[in-house]
Amino acid sequence: MGDNDSQSKSTLTVDEQYPDGIRIDAFLARTFPEHSRAFFQKCLAEHRVLVNGRHPKRSDNVCTGDAIEVFWPLLPVDKLEPEPIPLDIIAEDKDVIVLNKPPGMVVHPAHGNTSGTLVHGLLFHAGAAFAEMADEEQRPGIVHRLDKDTSGGIVVAKNSTAQLLLKDAFQQRLVEKTYLAIVLGSFDVLSGRIEANIGRHPVNRQRMAVVERGGKHAVTLFRVLGQNHGCALLEVKILTGRTHQIRVHCAFINHPILGDHVYGGRPRNAPLQPPRQMLHAWKIVFPHPRSKIMRQHMAPLPDDFRDALAALELPLIGEHQPPQDPPLDPDAEPGSQLARPPVDLMDDVEEDDLLEPGDDDWPENDDLSPNYDLDDDDDP
Repeated sequence: MGDNDSQSKSTLTVDEQYPDGIRIDAFLARTFPEHSRAFFQKCLAEHRVLVNGRHPKRSDNVCTGDAIEVFWPLLPVDKLEPEPIPLDIIAEDKDVIVLNKPPGMVVHPAHGNTSGTLVHGLLFHAGAAFAEMADEEQRPGIVHRLDKDTSGGIVVAKNSTAQLLLKDAFQQRLVEKTYLAIVLGSFDVLSGRIEANIGRHPVNRQRMAVVERGGKHAVTLFRVLGQNHGCALLEVKILTGRTHQIRVHCAFINHPILGDHVYGGRPRNAPLQPPRQMLHAWKIVFPHPRSKIMRQHMAPLPDDFRDALAALELPLIGEHQPPQDPPLDPDAEPGSQLARPPVDLMDDVEEDDLLEPGDDDWPENDDLSPNYDLDDDDDP
């Protein structure tokens, strides 16, 4: 860890809110919402955290009364500069922005992506709000992520309180995300459930895979909306948020996502060769951090996805923007803003499956290639 005296240090005591214990990395991320859980996992690995005078493991729990010291790393950080990047804003208020991320855009700066990200555009759009949340990881406001080549809805916090509450909502599985995916192959069933652990590929560490031992529990539900020309359009709901979950699970059942060059979705005999995986985050439902009222928003399909559906003569689901939700108004009467309930794909799911125990990493991580961040956050 080096010389602690030359570094900034924070000292705190775990309050009575956690009498039964909480993982140290999760506790620190909640206490310091300007940093992610992955940031504190790195601090723990570098022995920058003491609990009652000893170095804990990141899986250790802390309880009421524990004394914690955090030695903050003094790392050189490139200053984030605002960039005039067009943003497709679905809804916005003083706490959150809901955007429709285009394919090809990286969510936040990382190795090999130091400009042109969603974060750079957000700084230009609302610089004062996001500049106040800037941290060493250059992810102000980001509470979940989408792969670079996955399009669709993403929620961003505009202040530290909203960021903490939204992260908690993801951790507690209170956020519902529904995707549209074009996959290879035909189905003999109209719906299905994929339940298989996901972990790092045993050989290629830049990929994920279904693993027999270890990994993290992952559940994906799908419904077939149409099929033609050797492809199918799926509506997909994830009950967990594992890295590349939809892409890995679809490949696992021999229906890789069309255009996914990492997981087998670009064979030479494919009826279409799109330049990216045909995966779109279509609907997102989340509790507003101020009012706690559930909000549902839908992200219209990008042109390339719509063109692929038309070329394959598949249903143009989601082609048109649905009726607009009323403006986000956290001060409205409780219940007055409730959106219509989303399509339920979980009729056959036991209640215990919705809040499964275990690690509470929140989504999502950009593509696992040398140019992207390799932290422990999750994504579809």
